Amino acid sequence: MNTSLVTWDPEGVAAWAAAQAEEERHDPVVMIQSLRGFIDAGHTGRLCVEHLLADAEPVRVASFDVDRLIDYRSRRPEMVFQVNQWESYDAPALHVDMMRDQAGRPYLLLHGSEPDVLWEQYVTDVMAIITKLGVDITVGAHGIPMAAPHTRPLLVTVHGTDPDALPANPPIFGSITVPGSAQNLLEYRLGEAGGNAANAAVHVPHYLAQSHYPHAARRALEEVSALTGLQLDVDGFAEAIDRADEEIGRQAEESEDIQALIAALEEQYDAMAAARDGVMPEDGKIPTADEIGAEFERFLADRDGNYPGSS
Repeated sequence: MNTSLVTWDPEGVAAWAAAQAEEERHDPVVMIQSLRGFIDAGHTGRLCVEHLLADAEPVRVASFDVDRLIDYRSRRPEMVFQVNQWESYDAPALHVDMMRDQAGRPYLLLHGSEPDVLWEQYVTDVMAIITKLGVDITVGAHGIPMAAPHTRPLLVTVHGTDPDALPANPPIFGSITVPGSAQNLLEYRLGEAGGNAANAAVHVPHYLAQSHYPHAARRALEEVSALTGLQLDVDGFAEAIDRADEEIGRQAEESEDIQALIAALEEQYDAMAAARDGVMPEDGKIPTADEIGAEFERFLADRDGNYPGSS
């Protein structure tokens, strides 16, 4: 009995094989994964995918049977009604496409709706895709809500199956328990199987977690580029970032509560930065990894709330 959720596109598979045969540099074969699902603060992963697809000519390589993966009653797709008829239906989808970076280097993009069910079968099928298409490293990108101000540089937690290949950034977290995701389960199972996977989690200010935050998407793609050597367009976010900055500034000016929140987060952020540089803040108050983790868990629990500046 065939339990696979995948349908292959023969033309896409052939196009991928031809693209790999063209390659002379022998760079690692990359698959970027970003699923629309449980948590993606600032819509970071979603903005990354939309940005990558915007000016691309993707070639469909494989598709998943989403009808077996989506719980429609818990996550109802949107339908548009116009006057007296249904105009459109936002059908869920989950695809693997062949893409090319700015230098013409081919890579794969796994994108679409996160499965609600059959996670283990989904992971098994993705691992089969990785094997069939010769993928060397799978890299994901998403956003997590953090007690951080938008007025300071965005931090990123990069985690993966090969610690020696990860950036030498100071750890932010100790040990915390968070709800699972299909994206992180794939990384975990690849690690068990000896595969190479990593994920870049951008720390999005919690009060912007429900908004489109293009700053985080740009930061995520910068990290993906560093991990894979792909030349991805990060400059294309400039206009969206300017618009976001203008809106955030306007809302902050109109609310003393938001101003006070930002000031408190700036003080905490600066204390952490000073501690990493070996400088003790004057008041001696440095948030511990457990305190930061507790804040993160609290924001996860409250993620459906309305944050200042959310849309």
